[in-house]
Amino acid sequence: MHAFLPPHDPAFSSLNARRRQLLSAGGAAALAGLMPGMAQAQAAWPSKSVRFVVPFAPGGSSEIVARSTAAELTKTLGQSVFVDNKPGAAGNIAMSEVARAEDQHTLILGHIGTLAVNPFIFDKLPYDPNKDFKPVSLLAKVPSLYVVHPDVPAKNLREFIAYVKSKPGKLSYGSAGNGSAGHLAFEYLKMTADVFMLHVPYRGTGPMLTDLLSGRVDASAVGAAAILPFIKSGKVRCIATGSAKRLPQLPDVGTVAEQGFPGFEMTQWYGMLAPANLAPAHLDKLAAETAKAVKSQGSLERLNADAAEAIGDTPAQFAQFIAAEQARWKKVLLRAKVKPD
Repeated sequence: MHAFLPPHDPAFSSLNARRRQLLSAGGAAALAGLMPGMAQAQAAWPSKSVRFVVPFAPGGSSEIVARSTAAELTKTLGQSVFVDNKPGAAGNIAMSEVARAEDQHTLILGHIGTLAVNPFIFDKLPYDPNKDFKPVSLLAKVPSLYVVHPDVPAKNLREFIAYVKSKPGKLSYGSAGNGSAGHLAFEYLKMTADVFMLHVPYRGTGPMLTDLLSGRVDASAVGAAAILPFIKSGKVRCIATGSAKRLPQLPDVGTVAEQGFPGFEMTQWYGMLAPANLAPAHLDKLAAETAKAVKSQGSLERLNADAAEAIGDTPAQFAQFIAAEQARWKKVLLRAKVKPD
């Protein structure tokens, strides 16, 4: 039996101090024992398949860039990275959904439309492009190619502009939707060349191409990756490229700049974004692996074949790029008065 010690007895205080010491030592030991497990759990991310959402229908440059990146990441992350196309509302539906994702395994392909266009053409967005997401990496830049249906009697941009001006309001161009890169590219050309054409928006590049190939719309501006096969097969004619220099894949096609509009350049771009709640350690790992994936031999071969320029930068660099693009296109959009339907 233990002898009772009153609280004021010095021996009582000594005994309590000893107990606190033992408890503290035991707690520290227990915590130390947990640390390797906690670190292992953190390093194990991803612990399941990763969903990479593309906010547009299959068939466009976004699909090509996303699938190329996903294929390489699957090799290095230890889990499958699969592409999930979720079109609608100029990308707003997918962006809003991913902004609220809490599973730590959902990502989205951000691009010029959802990040640098939508904030200035919609009165209210269901997401905040700068607060609801963490930039991961700029994946690729894709030059816009200006193409026409073969029935349009124009072999180059100068002839096309003259033809459009001879038929005011009678010609149309298609895009992947309001606020899409193709929409922006053609509006930029219209403003620069001072011509008018009716805009016909679609739910993605794939559906738009179906109507362009059949002649239901006369022209379009499409990312090189998606349209090159149709140019090479003669199903559409490329009259100009939005790139700063001629493309090796189309050496006989002049740029917009060299066909009378110096300084003109229109490039689509695609990057990876994560919800703002992604754990910092996960973001660091994802960013490092994504940059490597984009610059891997397999990815470079796929992207270069489609005239896409692989980038693969850091989250900070991608954030700076987004801010610069927002400032650049805000002026164009306000001047062109681009608004969603």
